[in-house]
Amino acid sequence: MSAPRATRTTALPAGAWWLWALGLATAASRTTDPLLLGLLVGVAGYVVAARRTEAPWARSYGAFVKLGLVVIAVRLVFAFFLGSPIPGTHTLVTLPEVPLPDWAKGVRIGGRVTAEGMVFALYDGLKLATLLICVGAANALAHPARLLKSLPGALYEVGVAVVVAMTFAPNLVADVQRLRAARRLRGRPDRGLPALLQVGMPVLEGALERSVALAAAMDARGYGRSADVPRAVRHTTSVLTLGGLLGVCAGTYGLLGEAGGGYGLPLLLAGLAAALGGLWLGGRRSVRSRYRPERWGVRAWLVAGSGIAVAALMIWANSYAPTALHPPAVPLTAPVLPLWPAVSVLVGLLPAFVAPLPPGGDRADRTASRGRGRAVDVDPRAKEPTP
Repeated sequence: MSAPRATRTTALPAGAWWLWALGLATAASRTTDPLLLGLLVGVAGYVVAARRTEAPWARSYGAFVKLGLVVIAVRLVFAFFLGSPIPGTHTLVTLPEVPLPDWAKGVRIGGRVTAEGMVFALYDGLKLATLLICVGAANALAHPARLLKSLPGALYEVGVAVVVAMTFAPNLVADVQRLRAARRLRGRPDRGLPALLQVGMPVLEGALERSVALAAAMDARGYGRSADVPRAVRHTTSVLTLGGLLGVCAGTYGLLGEAGGGYGLPLLLAGLAAALGGLWLGGRRSVRSRYRPERWGVRAWLVAGSGIAVAALMIWANSYAPTALHPPAVPLTAPVLPLWPAVSVLVGLLPAFVAPLPPGGDRADRTASRGRGRAVDVDPRAKEPTP
């Protein structure tokens, strides 16, 4: 029996995958070119197909792709019936317009539908869909629970609540699929309203049992306990955190505005430093131990750096050639794939080659190993690959 090429100990930190995905999402927010956005979706999909595991939560990428398609459809429907802020000369159809009162000036229902307005809505919806798909890639490659190991102590309890909320839906879907499969094996119908009502009670019962087990496990591990710190430290923590967050908001507003470029960056950096200092001091109240802390190796830094590089290169390209990244809807022109921004997006493919393979190798190796009767180091009932 040959050992698998990747084990639980070689898994990349969840923060590396999230930095990579957020880098792609940042690049998507800097362009409306449908060709570049499609290239970003292709890069994210290729990496997910090459490096995701067989865990149930790893199948969430397809759901995010479907959600992105729904977003595009909704954006087009709104532009069709409610109009678009982009004026156009190519009229597709003229709908009956509903008269509105004077206080609703600027809003219309129906009227003239132009090709330019629909193209603008398509570009806008495609950008938002790409952002969602990049987030879905991070969810498929890194379980949200593993992000808790990277959170500062001051945010640990909030992070636990967020992770429990995020993992509820995948677990619910997995329970429904398991119960439907059991009904099919027993020769019972698994579709329709009667079958759904019969499946609903076991699903709710399983969710309640998981909640009780989770509460018992958290209580046994001392969740919620805090250490005593001096009052001066608590006040300093509050001042640094609130002041830092206000500085980050003001600095971001200065960077986005046209007249605040001089003070925006220094204020943003000062706010980040103050907020990090407040989080560090606030972490002194959190008493917890780390089991299997996330270790950042060369591969993790390469994965995270590839996403950051894509974002940085796209921001730089947007500064020197904004027209290439934002094809105009008026007049109607065919989008063109700019060369250097496209090459910078391809840097995001690096994790497909440097990241460790999931437990059991790729899909072909897993299929072949099951055919030969070899043991594969993946527990299909677990939420994460087992060591």
